[in-house]
Amino acid sequence: MEAYSLLERYRLDRRKLLEFILSSGLIREFRSPSGSDTSISDINLDFISTDYVLQSIQSGGVLDVSLATKKFYEESALPITMDLHSRDFYFLLTDPESSGSPPRRPPPPVLANYSDNQRSSTSNLCDHSAGQGVAVSGVESGVNYANAAAMSSEPVQSVDVDVPELDLPSLHTGLLDDDLRESAYEACLACMMFSGIDISIQSRKKEKNPKFLSGLKSKKGKYLQSQSPERHVEFLDTIRAQMQISAAMDAFARRHLVQFASVKAWGQISVPEISLGLLNGTFRSDFPSVKSYTHWKNRQADVLEEYFCSANNMTDKQKIGLLLAKIRNSEEWDNKMSPSERSEILLALKQYVSVLSSKPGRFGVRGETYYWSSGYHLNIRLYMKLLFGLFDILEDGQLIEGADELLKILKLTWPLLGITLKLHCALYGWVLFKQFVRTEETILLECAIRVMQKVQFSETSDRKEDEYICSLMCSTASGSCEHKLNLVHSIFFSISSWCEIKLQDYHLHFTKKSSLFKGVLSMALGTCKVDGNNFEFIESDDSGEIASRKVRSYVDRSLEAACKRVMDKIYFGSEIDRTHPLALLASELRIIAERELSMYYPVLHHWYPEAGIVASIKLHCFYGERLRPFLQGVSCLSEEVRAVLPAANELENCLTDLYCSACQENGLTLMFSEEFIHYQIGEISRPLILDWIIAQHERVMEWTGRAFDLEDWEPLSHQQKQAASAVEVFRIIEETLDQLFELRLPMDITHLQALLSIIFHTLDAYLQKVTSELVGKQNLYPPMPPLTHYRETTFPIVKKKLVESTVLEDEVNNRLNELTTSKLCIRLNTLQYIQKQISVLEEGIRKSWAFAGPIDNGEHSRQESLETSGRILDTCSESVDELFAATFDCIRDTAAHAIRSICEFIGVRVVFWDLRKSFLYRLYLGGVESARLDSLLSHLDTALNRVCSMIDDALRDRVVSSIFRAALEGYVWVLLDGGPSRAFSDLDVPMMEDDLNMLKDLFVADGEGLPRTLVGEEAKFAHQLLSLFSLQAESVIQLLMSSSEHISVGLDAHKYGNRCLGDADTLIRILCHKKDREASKFLKEQYKLPASSEYNEDGVESTFKSALVTDFLKRSASARWSDKGHSSFKSIKKKLHEATGR
Repeated sequence: MEAYSLLERYRLDRRKLLEFILSSGLIREFRSPSGSDTSISDINLDFISTDYVLQSIQSGGVLDVSLATKKFYEESALPITMDLHSRDFYFLLTDPESSGSPPRRPPPPVLANYSDNQRSSTSNLCDHSAGQGVAVSGVESGVNYANAAAMSSEPVQSVDVDVPELDLPSLHTGLLDDDLRESAYEACLACMMFSGIDISIQSRKKEKNPKFLSGLKSKKGKYLQSQSPERHVEFLDTIRAQMQISAAMDAFARRHLVQFASVKAWGQISVPEISLGLLNGTFRSDFPSVKSYTHWKNRQADVLEEYFCSANNMTDKQKIGLLLAKIRNSEEWDNKMSPSERSEILLALKQYVSVLSSKPGRFGVRGETYYWSSGYHLNIRLYMKLLFGLFDILEDGQLIEGADELLKILKLTWPLLGITLKLHCALYGWVLFKQFVRTEETILLECAIRVMQKVQFSETSDRKEDEYICSLMCSTASGSCEHKLNLVHSIFFSISSWCEIKLQDYHLHFTKKSSLFKGVLSMALGTCKVDGNNFEFIESDDSGEIASRKVRSYVDRSLEAACKRVMDKIYFGSEIDRTHPLALLASELRIIAERELSMYYPVLHHWYPEAGIVASIKLHCFYGERLRPFLQGVSCLSEEVRAVLPAANELENCLTDLYCSACQENGLTLMFSEEFIHYQIGEISRPLILDWIIAQHERVMEWTGRAFDLEDWEPLSHQQKQAASAVEVFRIIEETLDQLFELRLPMDITHLQALLSIIFHTLDAYLQKVTSELVGKQNLYPPMPPLTHYRETTFPIVKKKLVESTVLEDEVNNRLNELTTSKLCIRLNTLQYIQKQISVLEEGIRKSWAFAGPIDNGEHSRQESLETSGRILDTCSESVDELFAATFDCIRDTAAHAIRSICEFIGVRVVFWDLRKSFLYRLYLGGVESARLDSLLSHLDTALNRVCSMIDDALRDRVVSSIFRAALEGYVWVLLDGGPSRAFSDLDVPMMEDDLNMLKDLFVADGEGLPRTLVGEEAKFAHQLLSLFSLQAESVIQLLMSSSEHISVGLDAHKYGNRCLGDADTLIRILCHKKDREASKFLKEQYKLPASSEYNEDGVESTFKSALVTDFLKRSASARWSDKGHSSFKSIKKKLHEATGR
């Protein structure tokens, strides 16, 4: 891992923690391998066991360095398990290769009460998948059971794979990343100094933190444009902060580099010269601690050794090794040697450096030195450390704002480190890409793509430079073979290898990182290998053969890998969830197809337009091979069928969408491929669904009847005033609908017709039951007292009717006792609830029907265009609309009629039944003045309040209007049919007018009740009737004589609400209830009626001249008079005399 990786940070923290522990006095004695005591500075803290250190502290404070190192290597061979919370992982101490291959399939878990049928289905599916191919291409498939034990129902997570390293020649001295970073900074300072930039000026600001970041993100373009010393200081501080160099080390390096420059002739320098220049004149006192001095000195010796190790003369190598060993030996170098002796050693090394520096370059490239080729393994590492300094150390996914200017400074190191433009672009692109892999920042990937494109554009015709680049060899492992590639090709290969791993299973690696997919694909195609070791960058809009072939391979392999994972997953998923494996397989494949359609295909089709077609056919055939044996055994809607068919249908719809989208976006008029054979789910499911709907009809009707029979007509709650049975009926209907549409299978209009038939018959039967329990309104009216001109008589037919009427009255009374006003209100609320729910139900069915696809017979003609073969559901077609209208409009009409009937019934019941004794029988009884309306309104007001508290707000006005009309009808009944005890004089009419206005005001309720115009219109007849009572008797008699209506002998005399002011029935009754001598005389002479004192209140007359007259008038109480002159009052009188004469 590179400089700023978490691993390096952890290592640095580990060293600091161990140094603190060892220097705190907890360890009393340090023992070296030779048995002698040693110091902390001599211990390499990176290679001792922390567990052993803690044990040493607990056991007495003696630390054996060799044993601590041995423990470290033993522990490093074991896997890291500290973050594994699951107990599903284990570590094998034996060698798997010598132990043989593991079982291909783990034993299935033991599950209680698991059906054999389910287990056999799972086994058959897995066995089938093992024997068949994953896809049409014939790539071997089957269930991969090697890792099945580690799988769960959770989605498979992608494993982070780092970019393969460049595998430069290894470092002989084991320089660490921190050492390389510090050496790279020293080389950069030296190049800046020798290029004319003054590095001796220190920052005036006091640094409070070794990672001081002020000025880290300075404005662009101010580093080199200005030659002021302040700008140089600012720029150097930025480089130091990015390279994480402490202020003390920075000051030391600058001071000694300035001293080195003062004695070094200006010209080209080398890294060994820089190291020797820094070693010259450096003492232990220049460092804050012995350990830091020792580490720095050893690092400089290691750098020198890396450059000297390529020397061909073995004698020189041995001499150089002895000299470097003296430098590394702190006791000899710092204590035993004199300054002159140290100078001699450095001078000897300087001579070797001069000899090597004087050698010409191998390829004759301009500015080339001997170290370009001999030390490239270190030069490249140093330059990459500088490139990693371009990233913000706090946000390592971002480049610093001054990155462009810093690159200009880094260019100064090119002659020193042997970097050319092409090498720089390749290394910079690799660093950007490596940082992208760590941070997943899209902007870094985009930058890496642009830089890697420049590698191709920077191709030069300089043969010497090409030969030089080809000499920079790296080892590259490909499978079991190891290849040698030059540095640029190794970078391309490293990036390409990472991209290949990801793209060959992009369904796994980019499920949660879809935004990175296009960039990674572009980079993979950009680093595509063509013709041996040559690499070619393919533009994103290039749809050539190379790109198409690569993308096709990605699609095939990714789908194959995804299918294998799915098969591994459903083996245990079906047993744990107890879901049919084919249903699980279809669901998982649909998720893959949806991702392919929405996430991957829009990117893939730029390079391979047929990617969607290939993917859809591949998945469709893969599932079809496993589905068709199951379809052959389908005969009913069993649980397995309900699970498999919807999942298969949804998968096919998704794959069809992917197939059609691929064709349409590319402007192709292709037909369905011969390999895309439809599953024919609709043809198989159509009769099964219809049989199921028919079977539900009887069940729904039975439950509806049971719910109604158990109804007690009490409200559900204070807010929900409807009956529970209606809610239960709609629950039953909705449950049936849910069961039907949860099948998620295609249906046609036949299924819709059968479904609506169930709904119609269910609701119609319920509405009929609600209204069938009502009795006729005529049974609520009180018996009308006989007119005084009637005389009872006995006829067999009349007596018979009276007996039948008596039996009927007993049944009616029993039903009326059940139909209380409160229960009638609940019935009315229930009907209102039904009307509301009908609209909700219709809308819900329409929406559900819109989502249900039509039956696809699976026999699309290959000459048929994609547009006509697509799934089209015309929910607004005339046949569907007519079917909905015929069903729901009829139900609405029935419910509306029932509401009108019950509203009218409630009004008549309240007035003529509930208030009969307290209102009708008491009003004006014995005289108007003694029985005024104001004394009786409290009863009516109480009844109104009780009804309004029980009725739904939407029905309040309708019910109150019905009660008002019934109250007016009752008022008219008192005036015309009140009996002999009620007679009205002219002086009573004004009081009666006031009473009528009082009744109207009660229902207006100061504007909170019924509209005043409605009340006035309804009371118009009563006012007109009172105006007739105010007329003189002669005028009423004249109106009676001039009446044009005939007496209709066969009509019922008590048709309330159908009276007319001008008919004979109304006028005769006015005369009967009018306190007037002329009226009494007229009635006596013309109708032979006795005086009202001779009439008993119980309805039995004292004297009658003829009982036939009474019976005749009873049957002709509403007799009408004719308009024509052929019939007159004489004809009426004649008929009466004929009746009495018989």
